[in-house]
Amino acid sequence: MKEGRLLIEKGTLWESIVRSTRSAIAQRAILPIPTEYAFIEDSGMRFFVRILAGLRKKDEAATKKGPDSGPAGIIDPFLPPEKDLLLGDISDTHLAVLNKFNVVKHHLLMVTRTFEEQDTLLTLADFEALWLCMAEFEGLAFYNGGREAGASQQHKHLQMVPLPLAPKGPAIPIAPLLARAPMSGIGTIPGLAFQHAFVRLDRDLLETPREAAIQTCDLYRAMLASVNMEISSGCGPARQSQPYCFLATREWLLLVPRTREFFENISFNALAFAGSLFIRDDQQLRRLRSVGPMKALRSVTVAT
Repeated sequence: MKEGRLLIEKGTLWESIVRSTRSAIAQRAILPIPTEYAFIEDSGMRFFVRILAGLRKKDEAATKKGPDSGPAGIIDPFLPPEKDLLLGDISDTHLAVLNKFNVVKHHLLMVTRTFEEQDTLLTLADFEALWLCMAEFEGLAFYNGGREAGASQQHKHLQMVPLPLAPKGPAIPIAPLLARAPMSGIGTIPGLAFQHAFVRLDRDLLETPREAAIQTCDLYRAMLASVNMEISSGCGPARQSQPYCFLATREWLLLVPRTREFFENISFNALAFAGSLFIRDDQQLRRLRSVGPMKALRSVTVAT
């Protein structure tokens, strides 16, 4: 770690997130988006739906030039991150940053120190940053691989939110479907009628984040191949062959190829495939209830 950088010490990340979130809200560096919520029963699971208010501030911020920009004039809020949102170094390659417009409290971003495109494949360094954070607190990590997968920023970043996702029910809404998923090897989850790849993990991986990174990077590449996505030799910064969503917990990985971001006017990111949906208003909620969340997800994915 280079001199002058703040390395997040082992065992302190969660405390740092909580403390810095409190301070950033007080300084208005974090602008939480107010929500109401509802549940929709569908296909053997209970989808958790957040109805968002106050999205106008986020939309306006997306059109403003940040403190710096990436290649070709890309507006980049991570070069550098806002001082009040930066927690410190996860590793030599990744920074821990708080989400400025958080819907889920204590929403963490794992951002590459230098600009990398969001539609490049995940690397060993990405997985090492992920597991260093995953070892610190129980959460759901996710990656939106490209705009059509729900990515709102072009600068490469993984994300992580603490569990549980919903105030009642399973910690992750998709949990009831996982009981019928294969216990070993790369397989699929019965009940998900779209192309995807699922694999269970050994929780002992937490004890050695470097080894966890190596194993899960290899699994990730095998999952890409299993859904007919092209991969290059080595776990390097290669472009993805199509958009996809990737989710990770201490117990499993899930990868879902995408065809588009929107079902009608409702945007889905990776959290949708965990059963956590975000909508703008009651009209979208009524539409989602009438169609059914699972059918909506099928419309933005690859049919099986």
